[in-house]
Amino acid sequence: MRVVVALGGNALLRRGEPLTAENQRANARVACKALAPLALEHELVVSHGTGPQVGLLARQGSAYTEVDPYPLDLLGAQTEGMIGYLIQQELGNELPFEKRLASLLTLIEVDPGDPAFDDPTKPIGPIYSQADSERLAKEKSWVFKPDGDSYRRVVPSPLPQRIFGLEPLELLLDQGCVVICAGGGGIPTMFLPAAERSLIGVEAVIDKDLASALLAADLGADLLAIVTDVDAVYTGWATPEQAPIRRITPDELAASEFAEGSMGPKVKAACAFVEKTGGRAVIGSITDTQALLAGDAGTTVAPAEAEVR
Repeated sequence: MRVVVALGGNALLRRGEPLTAENQRANARVACKALAPLALEHELVVSHGTGPQVGLLARQGSAYTEVDPYPLDLLGAQTEGMIGYLIQQELGNELPFEKRLASLLTLIEVDPGDPAFDDPTKPIGPIYSQADSERLAKEKSWVFKPDGDSYRRVVPSPLPQRIFGLEPLELLLDQGCVVICAGGGGIPTMFLPAAERSLIGVEAVIDKDLASALLAADLGADLLAIVTDVDAVYTGWATPEQAPIRRITPDELAASEFAEGSMGPKVKAACAFVEKTGGRAVIGSITDTQALLAGDAGTTVAPAEAEVR
């Protein structure tokens, strides 16, 4: 079975944890222990979030005033390489020495006319107090939105349109290689007008789950697993009536509303993959990865039983 696993940012960095290299490596180690059995049994592609890491690099870069801050596409490439390295190393430590692994930088095309550029929604970086967010908004022209009782910086999150480099990815999978790619939603790029026809980077962050859904569909994956620090999708979240959803169709799931800053993109990604391919998507905890694939944990999004391929 061909499986694409999208590691949520919270699976690699717990909410409220300092953004230290040690914490990220420790969490990557836990995630890779859960992923290793999948790599031995299936064709495995791993994507991952980079939101906190991109935000940290942006903060670090803004402190050095001798040069202009690096744009988000370059920061995305840096974090994709950094986290890809951590996952490759820790997953390699769990697998037989002869198992092949590769980390790829992934360019993804977005539409320059995407309305997301007029309404930033993608949270990156750490949480801030209201006072700090107002100060930084004035100093750096950053946009902030509430995140619980705090605030986070938000940036444009255009929809992924096309993934570049699928052919070498397919070749690696055919050779039994585990591939780590599309980290942080990939590196956002767009083409200049036809007269110039040059590919350029974009000041944005593509949603990792939506990029993973497109990747899984383009690769003909049998299953998309979106893993995070929550064990399932819930109705009535954070209320006395909350209850986990165990199995649901895309139409049924789309009829409910989920927070854009957390479960919303995961639900949209799962529905998009199932609707496009007729396959199956699961959402749940990284610690339940094998049970997720078996349908014994988390939330399974699939067509009606008669439609399952």
